[in-house]
Amino acid sequence: MKLIIGNKAYSSWSLRGWLACKQSDLLFEEAVVPLYDAEWDKRREGDEFAPSSGKVPILWDGDAVVWDSLAIVEYLAEKTSRDLFWPADDAARAMARSMAAEMHSSFTALRRKHSMNVRQIFPPAQPDADVLADLERIMELWAQARARFGGEGDFLFGAFGAADIMYAPVVTRIVTYSLPIARFAAPYMDAVLHHPFMQDWIASAQEEEWVIEQFEQPAPTA
Repeated sequence: MKLIIGNKAYSSWSLRGWLACKQSDLLFEEAVVPLYDAEWDKRREGDEFAPSSGKVPILWDGDAVVWDSLAIVEYLAEKTSRDLFWPADDAARAMARSMAAEMHSSFTALRRKHSMNVRQIFPPAQPDADVLADLERIMELWAQARARFGGEGDFLFGAFGAADIMYAPVVTRIVTYSLPIARFAAPYMDAVLHHPFMQDWIASAQEEEWVIEQFEQPAPTA
């Protein structure tokens, strides 16, 4: 398999696809392409990018191509074992899938105004109201998952899985922008950040030479 991803410092969807590949425990080649550099537009026209219209991540597995992070999760769950990604319990799995899908389609204010940058920690600033609403909803989801299905584990549904993969970039955004969280969320965030896969990603991001100035500024305020 070959996974094409963007800059590890900035590409949140690439992080999700990469975590899914690591979670699968399958061998894969990793190809990092710098976003928005001088060759970006030309590179997006290449055959490897064509199915996704130039978006990353893109997973190639022989002739099969998957170009959406949640689709990559599902593809690898089918290829390996559903239990690597989703809870075995029906009720827990239903909630985990719903939370992953909500992350996939929602929280646009947080994502738009607080871009991922795992190399920075900005001073606290008052978030916009729509960002606070996103954070409140995320805290609600995390609290329900932990209370109902977290058990003795450190993650949303006990063991590290697809839901944690989908929310991992949210964890990094909260840290980068010093965003407010509920007290219960701190141990969960710490578990995500110290997961070996996340530690590997963050270490690699620190070594990248590419800098995208638009992602190196504190979040704008209203």
